[in-house]
Amino acid sequence: MATGTEIEVRRVAVARRREPRTTGSLRARREIEVRRVAVARRREPRTTGSLRARRVGFAILRPFLVFIPVFLFGTFITFLLGTLSGLNPAYVQLGDAATPAAVARLNHQYGLDRPFIVQYWNWFTDLLHGSLGQSWVDGISVSTLIGQRIGISLSVAVLALIIGVVVGAILGTLAALFRASWLDRTVTAVTSVMASMPPFTVGVILVAVFAVQFKILPSAGYVSLHQGFSIWFSHIILPAIALSFDMITGVARQLRAGLVTTYGQNYITGAIVHGLSPRRIFFTHVLRNGGGPALAYVGLTFPTLLGGAVVTESIFGLAGYGVFASTSALHGDVPSVEGVLVVSIVIVVGFNLLINIALNRIDPAAKRGV
Repeated sequence: MATGTEIEVRRVAVARRREPRTTGSLRARREIEVRRVAVARRREPRTTGSLRARRVGFAILRPFLVFIPVFLFGTFITFLLGTLSGLNPAYVQLGDAATPAAVARLNHQYGLDRPFIVQYWNWFTDLLHGSLGQSWVDGISVSTLIGQRIGISLSVAVLALIIGVVVGAILGTLAALFRASWLDRTVTAVTSVMASMPPFTVGVILVAVFAVQFKILPSAGYVSLHQGFSIWFSHIILPAIALSFDMITGVARQLRAGLVTTYGQNYITGAIVHGLSPRRIFFTHVLRNGGGPALAYVGLTFPTLLGGAVVTESIFGLAGYGVFASTSALHGDVPSVEGVLVVSIVIVVGFNLLINIALNRIDPAAKRGV
């Protein structure tokens, strides 16, 4: 049992705890309460609209954040390769007659006597203002020279892309829907043959058949779209077909594999058991989940369409920027080659940004990639 002294000590302690708080303690308690309310307000759940706007804004901004370092790296490597080439405008313009004084004068005129970083910074700032420099061969603006040819190359590349995606999607879908049948094997055989044929071989065969033998399409040249759609289309259809073979085979194979894999998933079996129509199952579940690899392949293969323009433009006599790039490289025109590479980087990265945005929309798992 507690003694009388211990009982008295406990009574004093309880009395002290029950003593009224002073003004200072109340003020401190009030400040603590205000801070708790402020923190709670910051932690309040956002509305559905603000969350959706934030999510959409981030989804749009994220691909562009990827574009910036890729563009910086690509432009730096492009300029570095041009510098390492050791080519000089004096030797391009004056040839073997270039004297040391003439070389020094032209180097100073083009800013080549400055440090590498200074040269790159001046070139990059001009690039941001839309200037790609001047050609060492004829002194014409590189932007003007590329602008006169980019329409031809993009016309052929875009049409080849459309042909490759449409025909490849049809073949891949038929092979998946009728898998392990004679149609599936036929599609596999056709795509295998197409994959073994390089664009220049296909181009020569197309010219021999449709231009020389049947005379229904022109063999070479380019006509602007302003002169009529049919004549413009007749001049680009053959080079577009020659370029599209790789795209057709890749899309067909990737799409078939993706669709067949998706058809084997348990949720597809559940949809069939629940009585969903085959059309709804295909367009709602199978195509959306199985088309991701084919779409990613399109993004990866698009640069080959631009790269293949050098061959097809030579065969079909098109004055595109592929021929311009090869001619500039042969003449040692470094600014023109750098301009072509920069334009190619912008086109390829921009196209892949669109592919990534589409992938994020149709396949949630792809969001982790970018």
